Amino acid sequence: MTTFAIAALQLALSPKDNCAEIADEIRRLKRRFPWVRMVLLGELAAYGTNLDHAQPMPGPAEAFFCALARETGLWLIPGSLYERRGDEVYNTMPVIDPAGAVIARYSKMYPFAPYERGVAPGAKCAVFDVPEVGRFGLSICYDMWFAETTRTLAWMGAEVILHPSMTNTIDRDVELSIARASAAQNQCYFLDVNVAGDLGYGRSVVVGPGGEVIHQAGDGREIIPIDLDFDYVRRVRRTGWHGLGQPLKSFRDGPRTFAPYDGAQRSETLEGLGPLVRPGEPPAPGGNVEKLRKKS
Repeated sequence: MTTFAIAALQLALSPKDNCAEIADEIRRLKRRFPWVRMVLLGELAAYGTNLDHAQPMPGPAEAFFCALARETGLWLIPGSLYERRGDEVYNTMPVIDPAGAVIARYSKMYPFAPYERGVAPGAKCAVFDVPEVGRFGLSICYDMWFAETTRTLAWMGAEVILHPSMTNTIDRDVELSIARASAAQNQCYFLDVNVAGDLGYGRSVVVGPGGEVIHQAGDGREIIPIDLDFDYVRRVRRTGWHGLGQPLKSFRDGPRTFAPYDGAQRSETLEGLGPLVRPGEPPAPGGNVEKLRKKS
């Protein structure tokens, strides 16, 4: 049996430098649950939504978490950080191995338009492997609303989707439904870890490859250590959940081209929706929509 223990940390955080508090939580987790091998935090957990905290990668914040991973011997995904890259800022999630090395970075492909202003979209999906365990895919908050992102990660071989969020709006309940659907449609684990406190509404969820809820958190601080069973994921993908649907095989064997992805075709419906702006806000001069800022 190939199992792997991961802990999701739903922390009650404020819009400040939370790095020391996060480090203390992870050290306590290591002492209490020594069998856990990976830790995942919510989106922008370290500093909140202030773009003034944007740093290059590598940079001081990432180095802090690299040292913490090395100290604790854990795989560490510290949610995401605002990354300054030239003249642009990205919402980027680093993946740090137990030796303290950054082995992957993923930049959010869909900033929360039209609210997450000043943040550029990432260009590509990202996966990484834990040796002798399995493959993990990376996704951030609003990405989940675009089914193509999760399907691409499954196509790339991801068996687990790590999905830090920062949601403090009334659509949190909808996101729980999307997490379940994403897991079932792609026959994978889906770990949607929200922040709590001043930054988010909590209600993190861990979903199995049949869409089943493994754990549903409340709205406050919560530590969620679970075992992921990779043999189970692989069996579900081979034979269906309880012997039922096999959507990945059907997707593989079915039609390969859909009209929305044919660059030669345009949708009159979508073109008629107007510019991407906040309700009641006029379009930017020249028809360009400003780059986006985080939910707040």
